[in-house]
Amino acid sequence: MTAHRLRAEPMAKPLHVVLVEPEIPPNTGNIARLCAATQSVLHLVGRLGFRIDEHAVRRAGLDYWHLVRVEQHVDFDHFLHAFEREGGGNLHLFCAKAGTSYLQAGFAPGDALVFGKESVGLDAALLDRFPDRQRGIPTLGAVRSLNLANAASIALYEALRQLGALDEVRLAP
Repeated sequence: MTAHRLRAEPMAKPLHVVLVEPEIPPNTGNIARLCAATQSVLHLVGRLGFRIDEHAVRRAGLDYWHLVRVEQHVDFDHFLHAFEREGGGNLHLFCAKAGTSYLQAGFAPGDALVFGKESVGLDAALLDRFPDRQRGIPTLGAVRSLNLANAASIALYEALRQLGALDEVRLAP
């Protein structure tokens, strides 16, 4: 018997998940899978803490990597240039110290959700460039921050919800 799963139609203008200098391969792998599941574009910016060549991806068991549109950029300015050239939307920079909740972000098609490296988050200079674009995910406990892959999942699915991308679902094989 074929198992059916809930599916929704891809958005005409996809969302973008931007990882600035990610350090932990499993986090990036989980986020790549998230991007494949949501038809979002994954941008890897700056120096990576791991390799993503074919051998490394295969060895890590990322059998869905070919389903993800992955773009690499040498730094954030190169990402911005490519994003703007492609007609991208707004930036949403996620950081633990943001004063605005992601629930109040007002996402739009083509927006970019930007996350920093696991150890220190986004660079202060980058945050200073976009003070009105900073978003946070509130926590109820006293943890410093959420895991990168979890934060990306929470934010991306909220953006999809706000945009109505999940309103019409169907069962499909």
